[in-house]
Amino acid sequence: MAHKSHRQKALQAQLEAQPTLSLVSSKTKKPSKVSESMDVDDDEILIASSSSSSSNVIQQNTTTTINGESSGSGFKPLPQSQTNGVLKGEFRRIPIPPHRMTPLKKEWVNLYTPMVDMLGLQVRMNTMRRSVELKTSGHTVDTGAIQKGADFVKAFSLGFEVNDALALLRLDDLYLDSFEIKDVKTLHGDHLSRAIGRIAGEGGKVKFSIENASRTRIVLADTHIHILGSVQNIKIARDAIVSLILGSPPGKVYAHLKMVGARMKQRF
Repeated sequence: MAHKSHRQKALQAQLEAQPTLSLVSSKTKKPSKVSESMDVDDDEILIASSSSSSSNVIQQNTTTTINGESSGSGFKPLPQSQTNGVLKGEFRRIPIPPHRMTPLKKEWVNLYTPMVDMLGLQVRMNTMRRSVELKTSGHTVDTGAIQKGADFVKAFSLGFEVNDALALLRLDDLYLDSFEIKDVKTLHGDHLSRAIGRIAGEGGKVKFSIENASRTRIVLADTHIHILGSVQNIKIARDAIVSLILGSPPGKVYAHLKMVGARMKQRF
């Protein structure tokens, strides 16, 4: 009986050892999963901490800007005079060519009146420097008022009439474009004079037809060509003038302008 009890004890020990081994093996497998989950949790914790820190920084920056102090970027907030829309201290000087000083003196009343009434600018003619000086005042509200005034005076100095240049003050999508004949093709002597004649036409007939078809205004100042209009209309007029400079006959240009005019009427 003692021997049987000894054998029974040994069997029991083996049986008890097997489940312990399975338990140990299962426990050894689980830590890998736990470690993976711990890595994921660590990443999530890092992302959450970084996002929270960034949100804290953004909140701090917004609070500093709201309180009126310097922002986190280092720039100070705008003063109240600029935030309210009142501009002060902007100054422009537009040079006037010598041959346009006499027309400027004749049309001076028609020039400064719309800039003062519509834009609220201070305007002065400087005869010593042959220029027109513009300055913002307390009545200036539009941020682009001084730029509009400078474009208006610049258009008059290039040779446009006052009534045509006034469109720059009333409309926002009008621009000035200037180029020379030599930018298209280098011509000299009679070839250059014939190119200018093709652009102008007999009594300005070709120039007027291009203006009416493209809804622009064109000024021929020797070899310089200035165009006033919108971006699309300026492109139409420039293409017609370039084709004339390159030697295209006026009849072909007329036909092309008629096609373009018909397309523009269909669009509008």
